[in-house]
Amino acid sequence: MREYLLVLFVTAAVTYLLTGPVRKFAIVAGAMPPVRARDVHREPTPRLGGIAMFGGLCAGLAVASQLTHLGNMFIQSADIRALLAGAGIMWLLGVLDDKWGVDALVKLGGQMIAAGVMVWQGVTVISIPVPGVGPVSVTPTMGMVISVTLVVVMVNAVNFIDGLDGLAGGMVCIAALAFFLYSYRLWYRYGINDAAPAVLFSAVLIGMCLGFLPHNLHPARIFMGDSGSMMLGLMLAVAAISITGRVDPDLITDQTGSQTATVHKLVPIYIPLLLPLTVIALPLADLLLAVVRRTWAGKSPFAADKQHLHHRLLEVGHSHSRAVLIMYFWAALIAFGTVAFSVPGRGRTLVLGLAGLCLLGIVVLMMPRFRPRAPRVVQAFVPPRYRKGAEAGTEVRDEVTPAGAPAMAELSADDKELLVRLGTGATAVGGRSEKQG
Repeated sequence: MREYLLVLFVTAAVTYLLTGPVRKFAIVAGAMPPVRARDVHREPTPRLGGIAMFGGLCAGLAVASQLTHLGNMFIQSADIRALLAGAGIMWLLGVLDDKWGVDALVKLGGQMIAAGVMVWQGVTVISIPVPGVGPVSVTPTMGMVISVTLVVVMVNAVNFIDGLDGLAGGMVCIAALAFFLYSYRLWYRYGINDAAPAVLFSAVLIGMCLGFLPHNLHPARIFMGDSGSMMLGLMLAVAAISITGRVDPDLITDQTGSQTATVHKLVPIYIPLLLPLTVIALPLADLLLAVVRRTWAGKSPFAADKQHLHHRLLEVGHSHSRAVLIMYFWAALIAFGTVAFSVPGRGRTLVLGLAGLCLLGIVVLMMPRFRPRAPRVVQAFVPPRYRKGAEAGTEVRDEVTPAGAPAMAELSADDKELLVRLGTGATAVGGRSEKQG
């Protein structure tokens, strides 16, 4: 665990430190497209955040290659080299799209090429575990089709939710954390070495997201762009493929002594690719709804619109931050609920806990304009929007008065007029120039 955590922290640190210089480079390079009608942000914001994330990925894998236990993985498995090749192609495609724009069909072709390169290097589904039957082998052609389809679907699902500040990075981080816990349990608890690459990929993915999120939370100073979102989707898919079809249920049956117990413990992977699909269930649902909506309206499935799930949360009255937190909540509920379901002995508690969390989420969704107010004793430690007015209970505005400045009520009429002129740029210099002229 210590080596995985070291890789995670190194990846996060490098990503965080690189994001600032990358932001300046994106501004100089002109990777700041104008605000579109479907965008939520109001000012042009630099993209190319995926460059910093790719740097964090390379740094994390470089450190892992020098560690005692993880270093052996680079010799025994070709998955890491395949990941770097596919991520490099996807990253380059995203950089070109962030700077100059790439046609949707060309982008889809590039995604399939990146997936095909990884399949050619061995990252492919070999068999599908079926309850009561066991592993069912698939032909190389079928395995290639399943693998490429999974990569393309995951890439576009993550790309579709990259519409609010911090949304895509946070949801992928939640998905990667859930996948890390599950794959680590298979590797450490049951000694399944084939699950080790998935643990490493998940740890690196968590570090990439954690390092980038401080720069991307609302209000975002930089966007990850397609260079980041498509790479995150590809890494999720690779982590899923590297573990699916390679875990032999008989290894766990030998320890549990029961086929029924084995089926229960392997619920997330007994149904093909169930866990990686559940951890991004919301992005996938958004993707399917968008395709159906656009096709029904006679438009291209790749045509952009402003009807995604996060857009609808804003329309019903949720703030930007609350919409993102709601999406985080449901993503975590689905992902960790699926992982917890594979842990024995917690059936009733798990069901009751999930039901309570679902009820809480529904209540929050039904109260979009509810603004909680903190007690007076803690008002000095919470944001202004959660404080009560000093007397009449009125809401305190977000603007901060400069230290030492007198209140507006204490100013004379002339001082107020001068303050307004200074705030609007009508300085005394203009007045002098008019008199001199």
